[in-house]
Amino acid sequence: MQAWAVARPGPIDTGPLDRIERGLPVPGDRQVRVAVRVCGVCRTDLHLAEGDLEPRRPLVIPGHEVVGLVDELGPGATRFRVGDRVGIAWLARTCGVCRYCRLGRENLCVAPTFTGWDRDGGYAEYAVADEDYVYPLPSVFSDEQAAPLLCAGIIGYRALRRSGLRPGGRLGIYGFGASAHLAAQVAMHEGARVHVMTRSARARELALELGAASVGNADDPPPEPLDAAVLFAPVGTLVPPALAALDRGGTLAVAGIYLSTIPPLDYETHLFEERNLCSVTANTRDDGRDFLELAAAIPLRVTTTPYPLARADVALADLAHDRVEGAAVLLNESGGAR
Repeated sequence: MQAWAVARPGPIDTGPLDRIERGLPVPGDRQVRVAVRVCGVCRTDLHLAEGDLEPRRPLVIPGHEVVGLVDELGPGATRFRVGDRVGIAWLARTCGVCRYCRLGRENLCVAPTFTGWDRDGGYAEYAVADEDYVYPLPSVFSDEQAAPLLCAGIIGYRALRRSGLRPGGRLGIYGFGASAHLAAQVAMHEGARVHVMTRSARARELALELGAASVGNADDPPPEPLDAAVLFAPVGTLVPPALAALDRGGTLAVAGIYLSTIPPLDYETHLFEERNLCSVTANTRDDGRDFLELAAAIPLRVTTTPYPLARADVALADLAHDRVEGAAVLLNESGGAR
C-alpha cells in the first residue's frame, strides 16, 4: 500500500516525510483493518514530523483522524462488520489496570498507545486499530466532515470542559484552526459569548461567520473579562495575556500536546483572584462518544481544506504556514471518499 512515513524529523520545509510502499497491515486479536477514505491533518502530526514530538519508532506513519470502511476482522473481533464506516482516533490503547484507568481517567494512563505515534496511522491506504477504541460515526457527517471530529473535535471538547465554562459564559479562544472552530460552535450552542484572538485574518473571518462575538489579533485583549479561555495555538507567549484577560475565578485550558516555553508569570496579574492554568492530556473514550453525539445533534459546521493523499507533505506545510482554513484533510483517491 501507499503511505507517508516520518523519515527525517525536522522543519517541514526540509521534507521530513517520505512516500513509501508498505505491505498491507494484518489485524491482530480483536482488531479491525480499515480501508482509509479520509485522514485529517492534525497539528500533532506536524509536531511529529518536525521532531517536537520524538517519533516512537522509525518510519512511523502519522495520522489519527481516520475515516474508512472496515475491510477485515482480526481473530475475536465482533464489534463491527465488514463494510461498517468507522473512525480511528488518537487514543489507540490503554493498559486498563493502572489507578487512572480504574478511576475512569484513561487519558492519564501510565502506559498508553497512540495512533500515528506508537502505531501506524492514517496517512496510508489502510490502518489497523483495536476494535474497542474505534468509533462508529454519525451519518449526518460526510467522510471529509467526520475526520476532523476525531481529534480536533474531541480534544477541543475536552479542553472546553476543562476550562470550566458555564452555559452563557464568556469564552476566549486563542488560535482558530481545526479544533478551535469546532469547540467555538459547541460553546455558542450552549449560550456562550465567544471572543477569538488569532493572527490569521482568514481565521478571524471564519470566526465571525460562525457567530463569534468579537475577533482580534493573537495577543489583543478581549472586549470584556473572560470566564474561561482555551489556548489552541502552541505558543507559550500567549499564556500571560490569556491569563490576564480572565475574570476572577477564570480558567485557561491549554489544549495542545506541545507548547513552546511560557514566559515568567506575575502572580498578581496572572494568577491572583483564583485564576487557574491547566493542561489537557489526550481524551477518554467517553469524551469521544459524548462529543460525537453532541456534534451530530447541533450539528456542527465542519470547515475543511481537502488534499489528495499524494500531497500529504504539502498539507502539512500549508498547516505550518497558516494556509489552511478550518481543518486540512487527506482524501484517498482509491478509497471512495464521500
